[in-house]
Amino acid sequence: MEVNPVLVESSVVMAMVLCVHMSVWNQHSWCCIALVIQAFYVQHKWDRLLRSGGAVFQFRPTANSGIVPASMVMPLLGLVLKEKCSASGYVYFERFSMVVTVTGMMLALFLSLIALGVTRPVPTNTCVIAGMAGAAIMYSTKQTLTVSEVIEVLEVLLIFVYLCLIVLYLLPRCFTPGEALLIVGGISFIVNQLIKRSLSLSEAKGDPINYFLPVVVVGSLLLGVFFALLFCFMESETWVSSLFFHMMTAVLALGILMPWLALFIGRHPIMWLVDFVTLNEKRMCLLGYWLLLASVATCVVLHQNYKRQSGSKKHQASTIVRKYFHLIIVATYVPGLLYDRQLLHVASVGCLALFLVMEYVRYFRIRPMGQLLRQLLTLFLDERDSGPLILTHVYLLLGMSLPIWLYPGPCAPKGILPGAGGLVPYAGVLAVGVGDTVASVFGSTMGEFRWPGTKKTMEGTATSVFAQIIAVAVFLIFDGSINLNSTYSWIVGSITLVAMLEAYTTQIDNLFLPLYLFILLLL
Repeated sequence: MEVNPVLVESSVVMAMVLCVHMSVWNQHSWCCIALVIQAFYVQHKWDRLLRSGGAVFQFRPTANSGIVPASMVMPLLGLVLKEKCSASGYVYFERFSMVVTVTGMMLALFLSLIALGVTRPVPTNTCVIAGMAGAAIMYSTKQTLTVSEVIEVLEVLLIFVYLCLIVLYLLPRCFTPGEALLIVGGISFIVNQLIKRSLSLSEAKGDPINYFLPVVVVGSLLLGVFFALLFCFMESETWVSSLFFHMMTAVLALGILMPWLALFIGRHPIMWLVDFVTLNEKRMCLLGYWLLLASVATCVVLHQNYKRQSGSKKHQASTIVRKYFHLIIVATYVPGLLYDRQLLHVASVGCLALFLVMEYVRYFRIRPMGQLLRQLLTLFLDERDSGPLILTHVYLLLGMSLPIWLYPGPCAPKGILPGAGGLVPYAGVLAVGVGDTVASVFGSTMGEFRWPGTKKTMEGTATSVFAQIIAVAVFLIFDGSINLNSTYSWIVGSITLVAMLEAYTTQIDNLFLPLYLFILLLL
């Protein structure tokens, strides 16, 4: 019997939505259910547009639109964060979580309206369903948010519209509609939050560490958009252009981002960073260990390129070779999670900035390293890198880091969540570092029985679940702060649902799987 993988993917997401609402039920719950139903209908319209070439922009081929899994990430994330903050009595973060939920629903609804607007003939039934979902979202927004919070949601929506036009025009075939919704929507929310807090510094709250990520994201966005537009009118490969790139990058970092960051943390960022890193000997040892692993990863890249030069020019890195980097990043993150999560937070943000700047250098062919990076990284391309950017390594870093960056520390008593919540920072390690790696290696080498409608194997999914359960047991042994409190069945069920999503989704699994596991473990 032929099975539609998009239908199974949507069913898995619906199961996750129902799991969330079994634990959390509030004013926005009906809206989330209405949103996932209308997203299911709209996804078929988007998929038809992509197959017929009727979409306005060029999206990533060999993948469906991904509207259903992408539409539910931000709303569900806001719901579970609100529940945790309500229990701890942290009112500020509770209101913030409600804004996250409504913003996610509004962005998803907007993307659905775009698909319906360009579909011919007009899908009457889908329009009615989308209208009902929109009415429910509008009504709940009016009942739960203040005027200032509604304005904040509209600001994010406005930023999202402009960023989508810029990003999808400059970077064709890099994203599916769902990936664009998640990535550009997240960036839009961060940009708005940074602007809001910059305008009200006296009300800025939180750990100084939490301001590094927004500043890095906004700085990288400004750098990329500026040079993408500039190099439309001038050659980027000359020494003059390369020198201008390096000078403008230094000006942006030292003249704009550093003072901006200093306003939030109250000190010069470099001096603060030196004191932070040298606080104790443990941090110095961790940094030395991470530098060693970075050297190992560099050696793997150079060795694979040497093999290509000595062999076939068409040689590409195998799945097993690419998973070496998953093992290296697991070896990087686990000690950081066990011994110093604050240092890991700052280091992962620094790595994100480094990766993005390196990708700009490669993409624009900035001398002297641009052409070399292009040659070295081409070896590790896969079918998801169909656009001008190579984002696989960035997605891997994001998948491992997002559970750490999103961890609701202010809402956790003594910084530790009870039950399955103790595993929340490990969601990226479990879903991407362990689960995805084991599924790919065992599925490609030993798998015989394939899931209907996909290339993924049942053996790969089963070993993925088993390996993640073993990893949880190992974390319990070495991390004394984890106390699962008889939530073992919920953990196994969450891992299984995410493994099924990995088997059927054609979206970037390094990005979606950790977020959904994060949401389920946070309940």
